[in-house]
Amino acid sequence: MSYWLIGGTAGALIGVALAALTNIGSWYYCDRIALAAYGAQPVSQAKAPQLHQMVQNLCYRAWLPMPAIYIVPSRSPNAFAIGRDPEHAAVAVTEGIIDLLPPDELEAVIAHELSHINNRDTLTQAVAATIAGAISFLAQMAFWFAPGGGDDDGLNPLVLLLTFLASRREAPRSTRAW
Repeated sequence: MSYWLIGGTAGALIGVALAALTNIGSWYYCDRIALAAYGAQPVSQAKAPQLHQMVQNLCYRAWLPMPAIYIVPSRSPNAFAIGRDPEHAAVAVTEGIIDLLPPDELEAVIAHELSHINNRDTLTQAVAATIAGAISFLAQMAFWFAPGGGDDDGLNPLVLLLTFLASRREAPRSTRAW
């Protein structure tokens, strides 16, 4: 939009900067956004002592600070970790997974979620989204400004192929073993 409204290279750069700011804002507030979207409720140690002890033991063994713990009021078995870094992290589990899994299996699920915190996966996703957005924008500009790119008379097959390849978005893969 900024390319068309402002025009030229300056508009394109402003668009990429706005996309980066949006992604950084999403990353910074991701914990609040995700927890609110799921209706997650913070749970105290008094209300769920076994869950707190489990997370505390895992954090101690992984040298991680204790994250906030939330329970999602859902029968669907699920768990997730969220936060911009280990000091600002949260682990959420659904009522369904607590009821379904025995303690040792729930502990394994939570250990997996803590690995996302340790690997700073939300930061990786924010950076990847910003880069993917910039590449997608450049591919679209290449399509529209290449010979035959915007005409119905003849599309440039090479530009179509480059647009397709550059605009593909894949989830980042971690190379670190848990």
